[in-house]
Amino acid sequence: MEILLNGKTHQVPEGCLVSELIALLELQGKRLAVEINQEIVPRSEHPHWRLQPGDKVEIVHAIGGGQTLDSGDNRL
Repeated sequence: MEILLNGKTHQVPEGCLVSELIALLELQGKRLAVEINQEIVPRSEHPHWRLQPGDKVEIVHAIGGGQTLDSGDNRL
């Protein structure tokens, strides 16, 4: 199934949970904020929140010390 992940199309298994997406991206244990269709998904909901085709998912990684990622953007 296709979702939009941080502005790019991404294929995930049908019925994928947010927690499964995080595992697929190898981001377990990292400090993240997840937003789906402009709604923040609390960490406690990650194992229960099922993605739908076409969902717009933003995953933001919390970085300490003012460090930024490659493009100066803190999105993954």
